[in-house]
Amino acid sequence: MALSRIWSAFIIVAVLVALFKYLPSNGEKQIFSSMVIGKNGDTLEVKKVPLAAADAGIVRALDTVARVTQNKITYKKAGEELVVLKVQSANGIIDTCKDAINICIGLIGILALFMGFMSIAEKAGGINVLSRIISPFFTRIFPEVPKGHPAFGHMMMNFSANLLNLDNAATPFGLKAMESLQELNPNKATASNSQLMFLCLHASGLTLIPVTIIAARAALKAQNPTDIFVPCMVATFAATMAAMFIVSFKQKINVFQPVILGWVLGISAVIAALVLYLVNLDTKGLQSFSGVLSNGLILFIFIAIVLGALYKKINVFDAFIEGAKGGFETAVRIIPYLVGMLVAISLLRTSGTFEVIIDGMKTLFMWLGADTRFVDGLPTALIKPLSGSGARGMMIDTMTAHGPDSFAGRLACILQGSSDTTFYVIAVYFGSVAVKNTRYAVGAMLLADLVGIITSILLAYLFFGAVA
Repeated sequence: MALSRIWSAFIIVAVLVALFKYLPSNGEKQIFSSMVIGKNGDTLEVKKVPLAAADAGIVRALDTVARVTQNKITYKKAGEELVVLKVQSANGIIDTCKDAINICIGLIGILALFMGFMSIAEKAGGINVLSRIISPFFTRIFPEVPKGHPAFGHMMMNFSANLLNLDNAATPFGLKAMESLQELNPNKATASNSQLMFLCLHASGLTLIPVTIIAARAALKAQNPTDIFVPCMVATFAATMAAMFIVSFKQKINVFQPVILGWVLGISAVIAALVLYLVNLDTKGLQSFSGVLSNGLILFIFIAIVLGALYKKINVFDAFIEGAKGGFETAVRIIPYLVGMLVAISLLRTSGTFEVIIDGMKTLFMWLGADTRFVDGLPTALIKPLSGSGARGMMIDTMTAHGPDSFAGRLACILQGSSDTTFYVIAVYFGSVAVKNTRYAVGAMLLADLVGIITSILLAYLFFGAVA
């Protein structure tokens, strides 16, 4: 029910904001068209202002050029009026439906590939071996899952893929984990405790090397593209720990058990050792190391699975085909959930709801007399739970507008690396197993996101507070 209410609220709020902007006093006559049939990149006429009431500086600039652009808003003269234009930042709902289908089509091949290899690994006993290794830790934070259950191996593969920034591999492993956990779920329409714990940990987005963020900073000529690496790592680790503590509190799991503490501290030590090594590498070295580690690991997993299956005398290709069929079925099954969620997100973005929130927050903190530099980086944080590509675009836009080495630009990068796309994850993962009652998943995941956001802001001030 929680997800249903939030989804409904997204649509209602978006339409109300659009109605307000359509009023004669605001004059955005194109807003309904842009929300329904508009396309990302379209130029929209926002309103017209009499030249006498317009900004004098802009009017003077227009005396020498045809158009003036400031902060993504373009101005031009039309007789005695100043026309205000802006570029649409997201597709309307018609094209968003097409986007959802394209995403699912893109997933079919990837899901088929990895689920095919997963099927081979299961038949060869590899998943059971992995489950026994991780079982001492997982049986305590997933007490409802029997010791040595294959779901442990699937979850471990998902977390490992996330850690190495392997999005293409993480999704198939995660969906397989949800299917395994669904087999143990006594109420198929309601999320189980184990599914909630897994998904909240997954959505916290623990990633060792934020390769795409570093690449974007390098492309925009940042002086040191990797300087956000440590803050990103700390912020995403804080969000992951917050997710574990929040769900453990709800499920009355004692996280201070020696085994849990030992595993957490051990993982922390390994991550810290890797961070100490990686911070000494330059951008090229870091990207090279990441490519070798992540892509090399995928190939190692593939060959290990095949060799293990041959040793066990498994019919390798038949096992692969059997698992790959499930990839196609899963991709088709999530289409309705993905369409519904992406349409609601599109309405929020095209209605200008995010702009209203950001402007309101900046006004509030200015009124309180607080430092408002962090507000310029917040659009990335607000969009990240809704859209990964949207947040990435917002991060790049912030770096372009303020500079990649500005406080806002660096904060946007840290925020981008501190969490995952919460609502997308909920739609895809619960949709794949037809869970309708997500219980407290949304609240727990957003609370973990909030911890990541607050940690990111604090780290940005700690590391880059002297930067304008």
